[in-house]
Amino acid sequence: MKDHNHYPTFDVMEESREWDVHTRSIVKARLIREHAYGYVTIIEAETLRAWCSLLMDDYRGEIIQYVINHIDQVLSENKGEGHRKVSTPPVRLLLRHGLKAIDETGWIANSQPFFQLDETNQRSIMLQISNDSYPPTKNWEGIPQKILFQKLLQLCVEAYYAHPLVWSEIGFGGPAYPRGYTLHSPDQLESWEAAKRS
Repeated sequence: MKDHNHYPTFDVMEESREWDVHTRSIVKARLIREHAYGYVTIIEAETLRAWCSLLMDDYRGEIIQYVINHIDQVLSENKGEGHRKVSTPPVRLLLRHGLKAIDETGWIANSQPFFQLDETNQRSIMLQISNDSYPPTKNWEGIPQKILFQKLLQLCVEAYYAHPLVWSEIGFGGPAYPRGYTLHSPDQLESWEAAKRS
């Protein structure tokens, strides 16, 4: 992973004293790495670990584990979806069967699960799936590859950019509530916002 940290001295958690109790507890929970899975299996979690790390170009365990926990929570809660194409299975089935099909790609490519493949092979398979061009097998029946890729991308991005370590790296000062923003010019920074290094 390249160093994208433009705010090396900024730690958003130093601002947590300004948040209300509920917000602080939600954000702090994102730093707890150990969680029991409610929906995904261990194999699915390892497939997600490899997939999400490659997709986000970030292999830091504490962040990727949070991404996996987030995906597991979404699937466990099963709150429904705002919309989905007619030919697309519900997200729980899409990911359950999709992750099984992704795991199978590794066995076809090199007689090992996807998460044990080298990055070059993983990247090649991911590219094919993202283009809906991976050769069909029985496990891919009913699983639209491009839609699976897009759903995993959506879930990874929303979790990745909700992690406090990433907030610090991109200079996001965390929730503005209850203190709020007081400055109105785009070139002004609140006292609690991160200043970009030159």
